[in-house]
Amino acid sequence: MGRPSLASVGARTIERPSMHPMLTIAVKAARRAASVIQRASNNLDILRPEQKRPNDFVSEVDRASEQTIIDTLREAYPDHAILAEESGASRMGKSEYEWIIDPLDGTTNYLHGYPQYCVSIALSVRGALTLGVIYDPCRNDLFTACRGSGAFLNDRRIRVGKRTMLADCLVATGHPHVNTEKLDLDMAQLKAMIQRTVGVRREGSAALDLAYVACGRTDGYWEMNLNPWDIAAGALLVQEAGGIVTDLDGNENWLESGDILAANPKIMHQMLQVLNQA
Repeated sequence: MGRPSLASVGARTIERPSMHPMLTIAVKAARRAASVIQRASNNLDILRPEQKRPNDFVSEVDRASEQTIIDTLREAYPDHAILAEESGASRMGKSEYEWIIDPLDGTTNYLHGYPQYCVSIALSVRGALTLGVIYDPCRNDLFTACRGSGAFLNDRRIRVGKRTMLADCLVATGHPHVNTEKLDLDMAQLKAMIQRTVGVRREGSAALDLAYVACGRTDGYWEMNLNPWDIAAGALLVQEAGGIVTDLDGNENWLESGDILAANPKIMHQMLQVLNQA
């Protein structure tokens, strides 16, 4: 793969290992999909989004982005399984490899011209998340992670924040907009967290919320009722950046339940305590 690239951080230089071939393909797919998304962003007024469920929209851009990703992955790995938001599960033969795709995380933001959305791609091998890519075309931020090799933002190694007291932390969340059965609980958790932190942000893209925890822009994030494609890549980023990912009870079935908490290790217990008290 050639010589490793180097990223300068302050007075130090951190060596960026050559990317795994599968990660290279995932990055290629994400960038191609982002080109589709950004080209269409100049004509948002002519898009005709469909409503899958109340407050849950899909547009032709979501579908075109997803197809671009699938085509790129299939070209390189025709026998791999794919789990994608719009087309569902798709298998070509039996495979231990499954790509988990969100072609446009933050569709509602995108349709309103709000610049907080991304492409998210993860790979699961024999049920274990192995690599993740999140690409934010608005900021040209490329987040990547391979299990055991760390997490990176634009080839620079990233780590979760170092704050030790929740009272000093900026955290993020999302609110249920499709299934509102847990809305009262969500509001109670939000109130409790507002009272115990310096602030709570709600930006509308779970993948980017997790990526921001990974790079220390926020110290923690929680949300309920998510899908695997919302959180798979971002969760691996957090883990490879030194953070912890659990469900809201502190257990490990967050990918199945869709309830997730991600934070730096020093405040994880404090966030769990606040959320459970709420």
